[in-house]
Amino acid sequence: MLSPKFSGLWKSETGYYERQENARMSQDVELVLTPKGHARLESELERLRSFQRNEVAERLRDSKQFGDLTENAEYEDAKQEQALIESQISDLRRVLQIAQVLEDDDIPTDYIGIGSIVSMTNVATKDEWEFTLVGSVEADPENDLISDVSPIGDALVGKKAGETVTAHVPSGTVRYKINSIRK
Repeated sequence: MLSPKFSGLWKSETGYYERQENARMSQDVELVLTPKGHARLESELERLRSFQRNEVAERLRDSKQFGDLTENAEYEDAKQEQALIESQISDLRRVLQIAQVLEDDDIPTDYIGIGSIVSMTNVATKDEWEFTLVGSVEADPENDLISDVSPIGDALVGKKAGETVTAHVPSGTVRYKINSIRK
């Protein structure tokens, strides 16, 4: 369960992108990643290739010992997991292939854009929140990586320090005062 400061934000099932992003990826739409996000995706791809793939291959080998494959639930589970891992590997390869990685000089500090670290205060509750605005591929609200296409991220793009913004989220409307923007 997400804490209240994340109300109105979403995280994909895989942690990488929403289903709408899959549709956009197939059209070769430009994806933007921060350097840290690119490194995280590279690391995840390596983990899937070297660890997860081998683990599932071992499960497949072990499950073949249980006899008839047509009635072997362990084998079927391992095959399904293998298909999921291969799909994730394919998706990550595609994202890394078409993504544009921001340079440090590309990250704005005079307005909010992808890569900006934003400090802001909820006008109603006075709670402070610092997060990094990222593209939808690397969004992870639980770790304060907020997508530029989320309701809050969308309301903040292009805004400057000192401004107050209103975001329309599923739970209602929230207002934030932007305290600072940095790299």
